[in-house]
Amino acid sequence: QVQLVESGGGLVQPGGSLRLSCAASGFTFSTYAMNWYRQAPGKERELVARITGTEASTNYADSVKGRFTISRDNAKKTVYLQMNSLKPEDTAVYYCNSVHRVVGVEYNYWGQGTQVTVSS
Repeated sequence: QVQLVESGGGLVQPGGSLRLSCAASGFTFSTYAMNWYRQAPGKERELVARITGTEASTNYADSVKGRFTISRDNAKKTVYLQMNSLKPEDTAVYYCNSVHRVVGVEYNYWGQGTQVTVSS
């Protein structure tokens, strides 16, 4: 059974930092790309950052480039999102995601989300 459990959210002042973690279980973690999404109130869920499995190549939304860093520890089956220079517009619920394709069928797995609030 695939499980993704996020942690590390909270309230931070503008310019501050947070590190989110997503602990994965139930699948061969090292072989799958992992994604961080976020959803702000009244807005659609958006992809923030992605890291591939074996090569750990990364991609970022333009809005977070240079401020956020996604990384993974395959031994701990955990993916991280280091968020620096946080802005009020980064306020959202952040979700960990993994997409698995099995015999042509796509399965989307999500964590429960962790709230990040950037406010003075």
